[in-house]
Amino acid sequence: MAEVLDKRKFYIDGAWVEPAAARDLDVIDPSTEETVAVISLGDQADTDAAVGAAKRAFPAWAATSPADRLALVEKILAVYQTRTDDMAWAISREMGAPIDMALKSQAASGTYHISTFIDAFRDFQFVRPLGDHAPSTMVSWEPVGVVGLITPWNWPMNQVTLKVIPAILAGNTCVLKPSEIAPLSSIVFTEILHEAGVPAGVFNLVHGDGPGVGTQLSTHDDVEMISFTGSTRAGIAITKAAADSLKKVVLELGGKGANIVFADADDAAVARGAKHCFNNTGQSCNAPTRMLVERPVYDRAVEIAAKVANETVVASAHTQGGHVGPVVSKAQWDKIQDLIQVGIDEGARLVAGGTGLPEGVNRGYFVRPTVFADVTNEMDIARQEIFGPVLSIIPFDSEEDAVRIANDTPYGLTNYVQSQDGAKRNRVARQLQSGMVEMNGESRGPGSAFGGVKKSGRAREGGIMGLEEFMDSKSISGWDRDA
Repeated sequence: MAEVLDKRKFYIDGAWVEPAAARDLDVIDPSTEETVAVISLGDQADTDAAVGAAKRAFPAWAATSPADRLALVEKILAVYQTRTDDMAWAISREMGAPIDMALKSQAASGTYHISTFIDAFRDFQFVRPLGDHAPSTMVSWEPVGVVGLITPWNWPMNQVTLKVIPAILAGNTCVLKPSEIAPLSSIVFTEILHEAGVPAGVFNLVHGDGPGVGTQLSTHDDVEMISFTGSTRAGIAITKAAADSLKKVVLELGGKGANIVFADADDAAVARGAKHCFNNTGQSCNAPTRMLVERPVYDRAVEIAAKVANETVVASAHTQGGHVGPVVSKAQWDKIQDLIQVGIDEGARLVAGGTGLPEGVNRGYFVRPTVFADVTNEMDIARQEIFGPVLSIIPFDSEEDAVRIANDTPYGLTNYVQSQDGAKRNRVARQLQSGMVEMNGESRGPGSAFGGVKKSGRAREGGIMGLEEFMDSKSISGWDRDA
């Protein structure tokens, strides 16, 4: 058995400190079901200490020049790039991303977001004119204050960097509560910030669960803003908890993305969509988990998707290769198994995968990549966010039918369109109720905002909009443009 790491300390006011009270929690490696580390869950005293440090540090940090804040984040990026192997190891062990994927996608997402924020910030105008019609009216962008950042386990560095970096660039100070299930990557990130020279109190880390530290941050009178990524259920609870203090709440929540495959799509569209669904073992809020296929190509699409699922290798996150790893926890595994059985009971046609562990596996939280055909949009598997490698294929007859089915969901994060007809793509994209639309396998450009509508929350993370999320705007009249 490998050594169990002692990671009980929190990072408060520029130093690693012992928790106020011992509340140990094991961090479980989902590939082996063994304990890889022990952390401590914070309580009110720890949260108060972290918020207090951030509050004391705020006036001086908010007064620093944008150039100084930019230089610090450039230093953070430089240090981050020296620690990518450590980051990938931590992510692989804590949440089960295969080590190659952890390095090339999971850890690399942090590099990407830090870099794109640097690019966006260089040209950011903190004081800008309202417009030619009002030459002496300016809009000033100001830091919010102390911000609480609550991040999930599925793409840890993607979400941590999407919150911490714009928060400190904007002039805020912050307290990060990463997922208690996957805390190791945030510990590495904290070491990176410390080495880069982030001033004491500007960034603080307290481990904890949602009902504990999460609620304490959401209700704290000295926290001016909460930025949360996670489930819709938890997002609703945070909004209610934050209401009494009227703090700013920014939510990036779940999704049930529709991938509309028209008959004139390119030959790779179905395989591309199925692989995207299974990526990260299906644990992505923007996964295209509903594949809507036009009837003339429906049977062929079902065959291709089933073939992709059957050819997707499932193996330990410790081994190199292009396979998928386990899901994050026993609770998540149980939820996915239950929903696969629900799909069978609802009468969907199981064409690949199913319940139980993959063949030859007897430990670890591994799930068989699963494809259901002949799904209707009223079935639970088409409406619930399964958060596992489960694809539901639904036929449609017309463009209008496809748009209706795609929009018939409580979620609205990312939708996808596959067609060689540019006018049709554009027309459909405008009608889809989601914060993002990706078409023909083309990724959105650097600096594009990530976020949704409806029960996916309405956060906008990344780029200029992601910077502005961590600021308040102030309108000023009578501005002397010559001063």
